[in-house]
Amino acid sequence: MRGYMRLGLVIGLAVLVAACATQPMPDALDVPGFWSGLLHGVTSPFSLIGGLFLDIRIYAFPNSGWWYDCGFMLGLGALGGLTTAG
Repeated sequence: MRGYMRLGLVIGLAVLVAACATQPMPDALDVPGFWSGLLHGVTSPFSLIGGLFLDIRIYAFPNSGWWYDCGFMLGLGALGGLTTAG
């Protein structure tokens, strides 16, 4: 019973902290869209490695929202499909 109380406390604390998280409002005029997301998805493994040494991010913010996310996932999936082709 004591373990369940501790788990409940940890989950409750995590929910409480996550409820305070906010994302800044985008203030850019020309935000990345579908094609930029596609390119970022394909280059994301290289950006991740470069991010260890330089100030590089694999995901653009601000972006155009759903269309950018769709392009990013398609690019990431295309890269994954290329690496598993035998």
